[in-house]
Amino acid sequence: MKYDLLLIRYAELSVKGKNRKKFERQLQNNIREALRDFPEAKVFRTYGRMYVELKGAPLHEVTERLRGIFGISSFSPVIREKLEEEAVMEAAHRVTEDSLPDGGSFKVSVRRINKDFPTGSQEMNQKVGGYVLRRMEKLRVDVKNPDVEISIEIRDEAAYVSGEVIRGAGGFPVGSGGRALLLLSGGIDSPAAGWLAMKRGVTVEAIHFHSPPYTNERAKQKVEELGNILSQYGGNIKLHIVPFTEAQLAIHKQIPDNCEITVMRRFMLRIAEETARRRGIMALVNGESLGQVASQTMESMYTINEVTSMPVLRPLVTMDKLEVIDIAQKIGTYETSILPYEDCCTIFLPPDAKTRPKLEKIQYYESFLDVDYYVQRAVKGIETIELTGISRETEEINELL
Repeated sequence: MKYDLLLIRYAELSVKGKNRKKFERQLQNNIREALRDFPEAKVFRTYGRMYVELKGAPLHEVTERLRGIFGISSFSPVIREKLEEEAVMEAAHRVTEDSLPDGGSFKVSVRRINKDFPTGSQEMNQKVGGYVLRRMEKLRVDVKNPDVEISIEIRDEAAYVSGEVIRGAGGFPVGSGGRALLLLSGGIDSPAAGWLAMKRGVTVEAIHFHSPPYTNERAKQKVEELGNILSQYGGNIKLHIVPFTEAQLAIHKQIPDNCEITVMRRFMLRIAEETARRRGIMALVNGESLGQVASQTMESMYTINEVTSMPVLRPLVTMDKLEVIDIAQKIGTYETSILPYEDCCTIFLPPDAKTRPKLEKIQYYESFLDVDYYVQRAVKGIETIELTGISRETEEINELL
């Protein structure tokens, strides 16, 4: 059966009170951007609901785009009908026939938002259910656990009939929660952290630390691929590539091996903070999970975080590795993340990194380095790339092996 409309539902947005319209406008804009390849599709809204009018756009392709848009709780293909009992009942019959071609159980749920419609919700439930049962022999009513629930919303302008609920990504629309700079490595964790930040409405830019010739062009391409995948969820992403070789070699030369990773991460936070301030960004995001590696113990986090006054958001902080892998697989970054290209965090890695570094000792070691010089040199050399979601295929990257 041909559906001409998709009904968009949102959960958290409905509790936003006076700010609700702002969130709805942002979501509407994000949906339009996601469907820019289908200019015939139109997005419009009424109170508490949003609709995509297909106008010939392919239902399956549009549905796949909507699944990944934050701010959507669920959505349904619907038939829009005029406000007449007979028309509504016939639409319910068509939807039920499409949803249960071989029979099964169903229930009817009517919401009469338009109080001028002459028939009440309970009476319409009975009328529609009876109408459908008379026309479909293999059907039965089950109000507690039906195979399909036929939902009917009777609104001011029309009646909307649906039989399928497709789960959305939830959260808030990207662009409604401020801006943050994601420290994006080539690993599994940081892309998942970026995705979770986007889910709370955050507009993400990314920063990556590149140390040629110790990290090669393939590692950089891998990070671009991860950023492209993320941009499919939250719109175009600016990726800032930091030339980190000079600073990293100075750290490696001056700092004791077992404190090197701590100092390196302090440098990364300083550079990220300076970049964020220049970009008008208010927070940093990273993929740290408490206790996962030596630099992510409570003591390490305290010592590393001391160099910045900017909020550092850690969406993964209480998750174990399997939970993070589940997210990475769900969002499509996992296969790219496990490609065997080293990033700067894995080179010069000592076998006995400090798990409880003392702040005073780290500050003492750093006093022999011209910290500001290396930070400013790195920031000045940043290369910025615009990622648009046009992703390199993983197979293409594998060809470089």
